[in-house]
Amino acid sequence: MLGGLIGSKGSAQTDFGEQLLNTVASKSIAHLFSQSESVEVQVRCYPSSKLLQGSIDSFKMQGKALVIRRQFPVELMSFETDAVTLDFGSVLQGQIRLKQPVQAIAQVVLSEAGINQAFQAELVQKRLENVSNPELDAISGDEPINFANVQVQLLANNQVHLQATADLPFHGQIPVDVITTLTVERRRRIGFSQPQFQAVAPDSEAISERLSEAFVNILNGMVDLDRFDLDGVTMRINRLETEAQKLIFSGYAQIDHFPKAGG
Repeated sequence: MLGGLIGSKGSAQTDFGEQLLNTVASKSIAHLFSQSESVEVQVRCYPSSKLLQGSIDSFKMQGKALVIRRQFPVELMSFETDAVTLDFGSVLQGQIRLKQPVQAIAQVVLSEAGINQAFQAELVQKRLENVSNPELDAISGDEPINFANVQVQLLANNQVHLQATADLPFHGQIPVDVITTLTVERRRRIGFSQPQFQAVAPDSEAISERLSEAFVNILNGMVDLDRFDLDGVTMRINRLETEAQKLIFSGYAQIDHFPKAGG
């Protein structure tokens, strides 16, 4: 009976077994995200009979217009694995159970608009409100500071223009305005280096520069991929680049398990 799943030898068309695996994998991966416009999986397996032993050559995933944790938009995410071994019986039950972790080449594309939306997320806002540390206390007289109205503009050559306002006790709102260069640290953290402070009103320029430096230091401790890990998937970055209002990450993903496709 299972022979019907793997099609005829030499068939040029994707057999039913591959179609079934594509469908189950697509549904499973879609459950990693709060929202998704599309999640497509392509399985490559030759000969098709290897599916019965749970062996496939590779699979590709591409997801568009994804949302992580209900608040973090991703324009595009794709990955392509090496060989994969799985329990084929689990596929017949509408699930995917890996026999061992899988490595994949990965790419993630964020839009400038999506990054600005992410700065409005509750998880991010909490890190920018009532901030107190020795660097800021020296500016504020030991009073906590709020950073708000964050705007991000992606520039060429991996640079980013950051603007915000700091609610400084006894001084009111002070503009924060700085251009930094994006870097990758330890393959999992985004760094903001080589700050270039932008001129603001002369009467607040000195304190604005100090607040801008402190703001960059706060961001350097925030953007860590481990805070955004997907269920069963660990992402690591090899390189990043800015291109036409997009931030593109290239790296790899380790897939330990697939989420359940039901629900």
